[in-house]
Parts: sequence; C-alpha cells; structure tokens
Amino acid sequence: MSRYTGPVCRLCRREGTKLFIKGEKCYSACTLEKGKRKSAPGMHLARRAKISEYARRLREKQKTKRIAGLTEEQFRHYFRKAEQLPGLTGENLLKLLETRLDNIVKRLGFAASEAQARQLVLHGHVKVNDKRVDVPGYAVQPGDRIALSDEMRQHAAVQQSLQGAQKRGPSPSWLEVNVAHASGKMRSWPTRDEISYPIDEQLIVELYSK
Repeated sequence: MSRYTGPVCRLCRREGTKLFIKGEKCYSACTLEKGKRKSAPGMHLARRAKISEYARRLREKQKTKRIAGLTEEQFRHYFRKAEQLPGLTGENLLKLLETRLDNIVKRLGFAASEAQARQLVLHGHVKVNDKRVDVPGYAVQPGDRIALSDEMRQHAAVQQSLQGAQKRGPSPSWLEVNVAHASGKMRSWPTRDEISYPIDEQLIVELYSK
C-alpha cells in the first residue's frame, strides 16, 4: 500500500478528531475547530448505518497509522514486534511508535509535524549520538542524544517549530531538550500517560486478534 499524499485535513475529518499531522495549522487554523466541514468526507453520509464493533476497531487502527505516517505493512510489522515483547501488546506498540526517530524529532520541537520531522531525518539533518541517521523509523533508546546538524539549527522552519513547541508547554519528562543548541536526549522509556497518541490501543489488539 502506497503512502497517502492527498489533503491531510480530509484524514482528520474521516476520523472525526484532530490527528495533528499538518503542523502549526492544527493549532491555529484547524478545519474541525472552525466548524466547517466537520462531517466525514464522501457522499451519502445520511445513509451510513450505525458503526459496528469491527468498524470501531478498524478506525482506531487507521487513526494510529495515520498519526504515525505509516503504511499498512509497516504498521503490521510494529504490531508483530510488540507482540514479541514482554508486557501489554498495545502499550508496547505505542512505545515503539512513540520512540521512532521522526516522532522524537517532533516531540523535541525541531519539527511541527511528523512529515516535517521525517524530511529532516531523510535529508540527513539529524544526528544520534553524533552520528548521522537518515532512517525515520530508527528506534531511539534511553540515553541516546539527538541533535540537528549545524546548518539546520538556525533554519527559519526549525526556529519557528521550537518557538511553537515552547508556547504549548514543556517537553515530556522522558525527554530532555536544549533549545539553544537544537539538541535533546531520551532520558527513559515513556509511561503510558506520557505517550502522545490519543488512542485506545486495546481496540487495535482486538482487531488483530480476530
């Protein structure tokens, strides 16, 4: 399955909630908050039947996949990996997604969206422990240091993202941020309460258990 390249606000309308995949616009000019076009995209909405239990589980999986910016194959890979880890499968899944390098770059405030963070990584502008890493799905571990390359630290888009992140509040306790040097560190694994995904992970587990 190819990656979605259409209008991202349509995805938020489809899920009926903000997915925060368009960067700063999600905070300042969200289509859902403006009260315009709140309904799901598509024709014949009035004819749609009451949502089934299977549909609820499917929508939760689709929502998670879209927030992370993953294809179906990539998402299934993460689920299989989460099943093999000790502990709750759903929680393991969210931890794996939360600690992807592109998501860490976004949580540190270096990028305003997952797509922007992925672009920074793919273009070789991100270092982990002083080594360039260009794999968005790189699994960051506690103790790892993340920093932007020298040429990107003063970039206007990066500075704007950092300022926006500071206005929205402090970074999570499991991350340490140095705004002046556009760098940070993963202190520990995030707890369930600190994970940014507004997801009921049990529904995803139930979906794949069928």
